[in-house]
Amino acid sequence: MHIVYFDQYFRTPADGGITRSYEQARRLVHAGHRVDMITTATDPEPDWRRGWRVSEEAGIRVHWLPVPYHNSMSFWRRIRAFVSFAVRSARHAAELRGDVVLASSTPLTIALPGAFAAWRSRAPMVFEVRDLWPDVPIAMGILRHPALIWAARRLERFAYRNAASVIASSPGMASGVVRNGAARGRVTIIPNGSDLELFRPDPEAARRFRAERPWLGDRKLVVYTGTLGKVNGVGYLVRVAAECARLNPEIRFLIVGDGRERASVEALARQLGVLDRNLFMAGFVPKSEVARVLAAADVATSLVVDVPALWDNSANKFFDGLSSGTAFAINHEGWQAELLRTSGAGLVLPATDAPAAAAMLVSALATPGWATRTGREARLLAEEKFARDKLAALLEDVLLEAVARRRRGARREPADARAGRTLDSGPPPRS
Repeated sequence: MHIVYFDQYFRTPADGGITRSYEQARRLVHAGHRVDMITTATDPEPDWRRGWRVSEEAGIRVHWLPVPYHNSMSFWRRIRAFVSFAVRSARHAAELRGDVVLASSTPLTIALPGAFAAWRSRAPMVFEVRDLWPDVPIAMGILRHPALIWAARRLERFAYRNAASVIASSPGMASGVVRNGAARGRVTIIPNGSDLELFRPDPEAARRFRAERPWLGDRKLVVYTGTLGKVNGVGYLVRVAAECARLNPEIRFLIVGDGRERASVEALARQLGVLDRNLFMAGFVPKSEVARVLAAADVATSLVVDVPALWDNSANKFFDGLSSGTAFAINHEGWQAELLRTSGAGLVLPATDAPAAAAMLVSALATPGWATRTGREARLLAEEKFARDKLAALLEDVLLEAVARRRRGARREPADARAGRTLDSGPPPRS
């Protein structure tokens, strides 16, 4: 099977950031399929002209188009980057003539070149929803103008209407795409996965990491690793650290990452008197270094601002933390909160009460053996529910099925027949 795979912001582990598409694509290659990845170089070299460059990454043939993009861009500059890629990538991808097109959103505009390439190739398009747009920007107040909201809704319906199958990254997203126009029987849940080899309990890496940082030593450590953006609300952790400084000043906090809100997070930490006291900050690091951070941590966190539309997220940092065998904490409700409560893999902190959240952390970390026991449950959850190999096999099944349906002109099986093909049972046997 020849797969033309759109991910506007494809990343390898060496690049850092979100590597879902890389991990899925390399496993598809290993299974014997050919994968052409269509993506952008967001920070191109000065002499790079408008044309495409092609490289091979773990057997994936990656097509790079220079389209500058970074988190500090204004809303309209981001929109321009999305549209530029959509227009310029459509014809290039269509010329590859794949058996199936996999278009991974966000941005939602990825549906445009995906649908065009599928139409030109007479191939099915599978549309992957990694964030529920435009619901999230509307709820955040980022998308306000009625005309823009109307256009975004039309684009969303276009994507679902032109997709042979839709992949959602969480149960809530699956409900959202059905609510917004996708046929229930065409939706499969494939969450972000856990890299069980890269992120794993590693006492020696943890010892070295702690020894290199005099401010840490053998103290308890709470970490955040990821983007510092408006959605993430990392200032929450700064306020929790300030409360913890009063309750137990020996607990350490570490924020690792970068983004548009980094300066404001650092300013808040300085204002509350915790910066370089019990809270420390580091910039962007590659995945291998994130693995060391998590190995050394007693608690890992994933945070969002207090907006219910964000509860359906499927943040990579959640699965990385589980895989590393680190007790986990989040500050929102939703499917991840239910998982943590039922599995005993971590804490659900109150979103709007930093003193109460601090008290919960201090109490848990003061309980003998809590971090070890909870981390063990986290690793078990990662192994049983979110192993990358299992999820990639499910994706392969969805793609093969879409191709087979197109070739035989058959209708998709009823939704009830696919209900078990998500996390618990793994992919069905192949004929």
